[in-house]
Amino acid sequence: MSLEKCKRITKSNKKVKPYIKKLFQLSKISVWLVDGEYIRKNICEDFVNYAHHYNFSFIPKNEFWIANGASKEEIRFYIYRMLVEQRLVKQGLPFQEAKKKAAIAEYRERKKSEFVKKLEAENKKKDILVRKVHSKLLKKYCGKVKVWLVNGELVRSFFDVDFGGGGHDRVYHYIPKNEVWIDDDIHTKERKFIILHELHERNLMSRGMSYPNAHLKATKMEDYYRHHKKNIVKAIKEEIKKQKVF
Repeated sequence: MSLEKCKRITKSNKKVKPYIKKLFQLSKISVWLVDGEYIRKNICEDFVNYAHHYNFSFIPKNEFWIANGASKEEIRFYIYRMLVEQRLVKQGLPFQEAKKKAAIAEYRERKKSEFVKKLEAENKKKDILVRKVHSKLLKKYCGKVKVWLVNGELVRSFFDVDFGGGGHDRVYHYIPKNEVWIDDDIHTKERKFIILHELHERNLMSRGMSYPNAHLKATKMEDYYRHHKKNIVKAIKEEIKKQKVF
């Protein structure tokens, strides 16, 4: 999606579409609950759970955006992460380095959770933790590859703080072979777009395409079907037919 399209939302139209309600005011920073589906359809598919100006230039400075559907506990981690990133950038660190350091800080913060400590103590093996994050097998989207709805909060706490939206085994080492994971933070009516993206991206990578190129093509396909919903079920079925297993 073009940068120009991503710049359409500015402070001047704050009361329109993406904004649902203001959650907090943290000194100069306004924390907003926003309509994630609207943003992914009309502004940028790469916006998932949360972001700020250094992630996407279309987000005004001194605003944190958090997609609707996030739990209170996840909102706390998202805000913590964004505060660390902004502080490090303001100290002069390049944003990509700030992201890495903030991810480590968020991971440590998540590990302080008594719930996470208890689960990890009781389930020390990776395969058991994987079963814990599996919420529901989405059978209608399964072919050779299984599509799982997963507990996004647990995935971010156990495996990857940057997990959001969805993922598959060709990109994420912690996802078992021949599985696609869909974050349960994504609303039910929007899941099929994420499923299509992940299936198409996985199919392209299974045939040798690099992740950046596959992601770009999958993003373009997702964008098309967000605006042409009528044929998305057929498109998903076509992707299921093309699957390779490893």
